[in-house]
Amino acid sequence: MATFEYKGRDAQGSPITGRLEASDEATAADILLRRGVMPLTIKAAKAESDFDLSLWLERSIPMDQMVIFTRQMYSLTKAGIPIIRAINGLADSTHSKLLRRTLQDVSEQMRNGRPMSVAMQAHPKVFNSLFLSIVNVGENTGQLDKAFLQLSQYMELEQETQKRVKAAMRYPSFVLMALAAAMVILNIFVIPTFAGMFGKFGVELPWSTRVLMGTSAFFVNYWHYMLVATIAAYFAIKAWYNTTKGRLVWDRYKLRLPIVGDIINRTLLARYARSFSMMLTAGVPLNSALSYVAKATDNAYMEQQVLGMRAGIERGESLLRTSNASGLFTPLVLQMISVGEETGQVDELLQEAAEFYEREVDYDLKSLTAKIEPILIAIVAGMVLVLALGIFTPMWDMMRAFKGG
Repeated sequence: MATFEYKGRDAQGSPITGRLEASDEATAADILLRRGVMPLTIKAAKAESDFDLSLWLERSIPMDQMVIFTRQMYSLTKAGIPIIRAINGLADSTHSKLLRRTLQDVSEQMRNGRPMSVAMQAHPKVFNSLFLSIVNVGENTGQLDKAFLQLSQYMELEQETQKRVKAAMRYPSFVLMALAAAMVILNIFVIPTFAGMFGKFGVELPWSTRVLMGTSAFFVNYWHYMLVATIAAYFAIKAWYNTTKGRLVWDRYKLRLPIVGDIINRTLLARYARSFSMMLTAGVPLNSALSYVAKATDNAYMEQQVLGMRAGIERGESLLRTSNASGLFTPLVLQMISVGEETGQVDELLQEAAEFYEREVDYDLKSLTAKIEPILIAIVAGMVLVLALGIFTPMWDMMRAFKGG
């Protein structure tokens, strides 16, 4: 079977392009005519390299691209544009090469008779299980436009949360990087100069100066070993994290980190409540919704706890009891779940819980800099103190010796 590229017009007369497999050009033309496409040109596709550097570098699609995609799909499906035509149009207009290739493949599979959700399952790096389940429900209920509207709103909130977290961490990250750069420069370039000067006088040096000189000598003599060790440690930690146990241990430890642990925890709980509410609103069964939401949390420890909740539901326990047993939620949220079960409005109250957590996260992020700033100031002050004791103390001693002489 050969691969052919074609250009043609659909039943509405709109231009359409794509690729298909056929034994020859005549067979390809017959296939297109049966699909309702009038072919204009058909030519053999050029052989593509198995390795595409740009696709390898673009391993995932940025969140803003997915927000634009879901928003545009909502507008097109609501306007009554045929799905395949809408997907082809978005594939031609997107700036992401990975998304373009993905949408072209989805369009091709849909022309072969596959539903959209099934065609999207072949691209798990682009469409996660939560995305697929919402699209599947939208297809089955004839409300695909509302499904994409839900997804766009969900992704916009996720994107806003990510931006707030990055903005809050930008200042301490820059300070820590500047401190690390200062340490390297001082140990390799500055302190050796003073060490040579002190060595010429042959005076007895205080302990702080000896510590600085020893640290500097270690940096100068063994910097290449330190660099290799740092790179090896990075890849070793990354390999450990990619294991099931490693990710579970680290994701659980992240929630207990000082200062930022509570923020991470509430961010994940907001994501859980928002995605769970969206799944229930879309009509996904409770057990299936918990399975999809567990993967959407992007935290192995929380995923384990949510799957434990699903097991409790399957044993016949209530959502309130399983939520309480998980140990993830505050009493206020548990009260919301309890009222939701009593009134049959679990999805609405989960949305309230998500907004509650988001407000807490927003407040904590605004005060995060104020909490971290004293720690950073203390670190800088400690560095200045060590340098003052190590460099200026022996200089003062030498000056006093000269005056006394």
